[in-house]
Amino acid sequence: MTRRHLTFACEGATLVGTLDIDGASHGTGLLIVSGGNELRAGAWSGQAQLATRLAHAGFPVFRYDRRGVGDSEGENLSFRGALPDIAAALAAFRSAAPHLSRIVAFGNCDAAAALMLFGAELQVDGLVLANPWTIDGEEAPDAMPASAIRSRYLGKLASPREIWRLLSGGVNLGKLARGLRTAAGHSPAHAGLAQDMKAGLDAFAGPVAILLASRDRTAQMFEEAWGGEDPRIARIDSASHSFSDEAAREWLHARLVEALTR
Repeated sequence: MTRRHLTFACEGATLVGTLDIDGASHGTGLLIVSGGNELRAGAWSGQAQLATRLAHAGFPVFRYDRRGVGDSEGENLSFRGALPDIAAALAAFRSAAPHLSRIVAFGNCDAAAALMLFGAELQVDGLVLANPWTIDGEEAPDAMPASAIRSRYLGKLASPREIWRLLSGGVNLGKLARGLRTAAGHSPAHAGLAQDMKAGLDAFAGPVAILLASRDRTAQMFEEAWGGEDPRIARIDSASHSFSDEAAREWLHARLVEALTR
């Protein structure tokens, strides 16, 4: 397996990418789209490790820093402005590995949101979308979704200690009331972005997998905005947004191999 670092252009800026490839590689490759301000190596170098493992299995992997992040020049325009970056990376991947006949794109968090918004405009053959981001504008990123609050309060009601705290005055009643109001409803207006993501994904003709770490807040917010009945959703019982625990790492790897061999 070899690892090559290369540069490519995106609207006047020079971007940096990394290609992991084995000599006897398959005709299907994986494009990893990084989210937020994350470097192409990923949190805890998870994307680099994933790329190495998949390349050893014969699947070339290309990952890159989008504009304004890591080694790449330019201004970071967030996931809403990431279409030119993804398209440029895809072209660089095809140029560096011209034998590829099929490319699957994978993104976590707002990279997944970007692929949902723009996948139909990209020449990719499949999408793997992990813990998609559904917060737009000025929404608080650490807001707890109503479903998670309901689960939290149900757990408290099952605890004799918490019931005693309530009866003895050890609970802030104002905070409790606010929490119960939120738990009784739905999370706030993710609707605009979620609707845009649905419209974008509806226009995509290839296979789609949506992967959720069920105890991750971003995944919980996605389910509140999206609905949990989508047959393309698969879940693992993990709180790791980046699939960092061993079981989640193995599960993610298996789901990606499924998408690459479909």
